[in-house]
Amino acid sequence: MTDTKSALITGSLGGIGFATAKALAGLGCDITLNGFAGADIIEACLAEIRALGVRARYHPADLRDPAQIADLISSTQQAHGGLDVLVNNAVVRYFGAVENFAPEQWDEALAVNLSAPFHTIRLALPGMKAKGWGRIVNIASIYGLFATVNRIDYITTKTALIGLTRAVALEVARTDITCNAICPGTVLTPAIDWRLRQEMQRDGTTFEQAEEAFLAIRQPSRRFVKDDNVAGLIAFLCGPHGADINGAALPIDGAWAAGR
Repeated sequence: MTDTKSALITGSLGGIGFATAKALAGLGCDITLNGFAGADIIEACLAEIRALGVRARYHPADLRDPAQIADLISSTQQAHGGLDVLVNNAVVRYFGAVENFAPEQWDEALAVNLSAPFHTIRLALPGMKAKGWGRIVNIASIYGLFATVNRIDYITTKTALIGLTRAVALEVARTDITCNAICPGTVLTPAIDWRLRQEMQRDGTTFEQAEEAFLAIRQPSRRFVKDDNVAGLIAFLCGPHGADINGAALPIDGAWAAGR
């Protein structure tokens, strides 16, 4: 990137979101972080981004609320003179069979995982079109490409997010704006770490054995996907060589989708 651009990453105080913030800061983007965490974590994240030589700010928008999403977009545009890169990463997920799934959890998942990206995109696109450049990346999932049991909210919203990506890509196809989806496999998140430790206690295994069993039915690589590698793919899409990639749903999954 030859000129200073700005990036907003939702759900960016840890994991893939924060790795993406650092990767985009490495391209010279000013960064807006978003998510829920304590003040100490927020300040530490901002300090780490600023140490990369770019401006960084935080906005506490609750993505279940369209009014707060609107303020998130408008304040980012005002603070950074526009919004060039939008990464929709925030997610909620629950587990359970469809007949037992709580309606309020379904509604929350639709709001955060699907409606929030719709609102951020519709609000960011006019500014991107006015500037003649923009990059939109939606973090879907390998579960946007196929299904599993007891994940009705996650599978539905991630599949629909890929559809949203394709629809937007066609609408901006004759501009220098792109919209793509990333479909990560299993990343070693705090939630997965907790799950593995529960299985250790239940089965009397080591962490390494629990990890091996967990991955054996998922990723042929038998490795967790690294969040830094997901972030690197996003940075590539936002860099000079990503201009002709538009409307794609890109797996980064250790060949998991290849075997379906």
